[in-house]
Amino acid sequence: VQLQASGGGLVQSGGSLRLSCSISGRIFRLNDMGWYRQAPGMQRELVATVNSAGFANYGVSMLGRVTASRDNAKNTIYLQMNNLVPEDTAVYYCNANLQTGFYGRPSEYWGQGTQVTVSS
Repeated sequence: VQLQASGGGLVQSGGSLRLSCSISGRIFRLNDMGWYRQAPGMQRELVATVNSAGFANYGVSMLGRVTASRDNAKNTIYLQMNNLVPEDTAVYYCNANLQTGFYGRPSEYWGQGTQVTVSS
């Protein structure tokens, strides 16, 4: 199973970015998917999760400025980020809870991260 994130980059304060994360490999059941971020010297924190029905849950750090969604047919999660500020600069990681087989237990998988840099 591989998670491939894309869409990061450099943006000016007040700008927007849209991140994508696609999952490939053997997937029997895809449960929650999510985005987390980690700034230098800080702990990884929740940005948003989306369950298999499409309902999103947001962390407080970007609440009101992000929208998370997923396309189950494509095994892909998206994160639309608006009104970005320099404090949003971090590596953004995608995450998925999934089963690779009928008898397997759900496990957590992580993408490699995509850098988001917001300039002032």
